Amino acid sequence: MVITRALMEGEVDDDGRAKRTGNSLTATTHIITVVIGAGVLALAYAMAQLGWIAGIATMIAFAVISTFTYNLVADCYRFPDPITGKRNYTYMQAVKAYLGGTMYVFCGLVQYTKLAGITVGYTITSATSLVAIKKAICFHKEGHQAYCKFSNNPFMIGFGTLQIFLSQIPNFHELTWLSTIAAITSFGYAFIASGLSLSVVISGKGQPTSITGTRIGPELSAEDKVWRVFSSLGNIALAANYSTVIFDIMDTLKSDPPENKQMKKANVMGVTAMTILFLLCSGFGYAAFGDHTPGNILTGFYEPFWLVALGNTFVVIHMVGAYQVMAQPFYRIVEMGANMVWPESDFINKEYPTKLGNIRFNFNLFRLIWRTIFVILSTILAMAMPFFNEILSLLGAIGFWPLVVFFPIQMHIRQRQIKKRTLKWCMLQLLSFMCFIVTVTAVVGSVHGISQDLHKYKVFTYRQ
Repeated sequence: MVITRALMEGEVDDDGRAKRTGNSLTATTHIITVVIGAGVLALAYAMAQLGWIAGIATMIAFAVISTFTYNLVADCYRFPDPITGKRNYTYMQAVKAYLGGTMYVFCGLVQYTKLAGITVGYTITSATSLVAIKKAICFHKEGHQAYCKFSNNPFMIGFGTLQIFLSQIPNFHELTWLSTIAAITSFGYAFIASGLSLSVVISGKGQPTSITGTRIGPELSAEDKVWRVFSSLGNIALAANYSTVIFDIMDTLKSDPPENKQMKKANVMGVTAMTILFLLCSGFGYAAFGDHTPGNILTGFYEPFWLVALGNTFVVIHMVGAYQVMAQPFYRIVEMGANMVWPESDFINKEYPTKLGNIRFNFNLFRLIWRTIFVILSTILAMAMPFFNEILSLLGAIGFWPLVVFFPIQMHIRQRQIKKRTLKWCMLQLLSFMCFIVTVTAVVGSVHGISQDLHKYKVFTYRQ
């Protein structure tokens, strides 16, 4: 009765939740904020491997495909009707509603595997940036001919130790100020990297480039060139992916005009802005460094050292919060599963009210031990394979086909009841198959790159 009265007075939406006020512009802002992340730093390297023609074409192709499939997802926010149906609050909920329990489980495996893997990638990214800061200071003090190579391990251990403490804070990833800091720092390091690259080009110190990318020669065989191209596809796929949060964004939109129409407009504006920024970052980076474009564009600069240090500091600050944004949902699903299997266990379920100074919080033994073990394992994996480009490429490849292409297309087919072997069904399945081939290619290229690096460097002894 209370909900009905509130609904009539316009205080709540049709699902009884607080009235949503978002629009296509706020959704566009969310999209841009989400995609400007660590993956942007690897795009210049991807452009260098692909060259101007293939690099630009690939980024535009990913943008077009992403816009198309995200628009299909927009129609699946509600079930079964895209305008009047029941809301789906998460990606997995939508998959379950349209495709059933088996696909729901498959979607969960992909989504949570990617979330867990990204924590490894963020640990590597943070350590890479911290070492870059130390190198910039070293070169500034000792000169550019000095030996300034440092191990990533101490920085990864420090980052992991911090994450152990942050992981004990329930719902840390939902703190409002965290999103604000993430947005500011991510735009900060993206623009610093682009600005530094542009300054090199304007000063006339940019390196030769090619329409076909890095040149085959004594330093690069034709076979290695192909593997690098394959791996670069994963880097681009990671940067363009916001599938894990698209339902969270849609759940902020008001229902008039319909959410799907607003989201489709936001997808077009967001992906367009994203693509322009990606092309600028990757293009300026490649023009500055040519064949020697580093995997993380910010690690290629040493002067002005204070600006390089600031850009890398922004990266570290962003990664500290972003780690928890990815890890907390993974923690929660494991803890929910443990609660369902052992509902009577005090070790798993009992909360102990604790006071530390003026701070009061609940302490749980299972949460403490499980989350600590997870952070330690992710840190050890990062220390064993601290290869920025290859790890990010693998993560991008794993998530691209299933989450960006396969599930949206299958949900659209089920929603619109498209009959098998019709022209539209065949075209949609062809698109899905082509993207599957891209994903497999990127996975193979990434795994090969990791394998090559492991043969080149002893485990835990990599120095940057």
